[in-house]
Amino acid sequence: MDEQTLPAAGMTISVRTRRDVVIVDPERFLAAARAAYRDLCPEAGEDDAAENVRDVYDAVHVLLDRFGQLAADAPETSLGRGGLRPGRRVPDRPDGLSPAGELQRIVLEDPMPLQDYGCFLPEDPFALPPGSQA
Repeated sequence: MDEQTLPAAGMTISVRTRRDVVIVDPERFLAAARAAYRDLCPEAGEDDAAENVRDVYDAVHVLLDRFGQLAADAPETSLGRGGLRPGRRVPDRPDGLSPAGELQRIVLEDPMPLQDYGCFLPEDPFALPPGSQA
């Protein structure tokens, strides 16, 4: 029989999330990120956007700042049964991205929440604490 875990004062709940996307059209990807930059900075022109969104990291940060996730308008992507077959991509999205799966894992009782590390995060903030259930 499964044991219930009841909430307790001081209990740490961690949600580790992985969202994958595949770039299918680099030009559309950068164009979408630059448009998002201009949405965030209405005074910026196309030249400013091109100067500030030059690579993948710039583009990812801007899209996350603007939408909260890379492919925010994508329907939930099933993995395995019912989803796209392995290696198949969505070629025609305006952002040039193909959503490629999402997973979340709930971890209870991580010894220290991220806030308690201050400026010095652990070497691998996504590592599972010792003794956590797989």
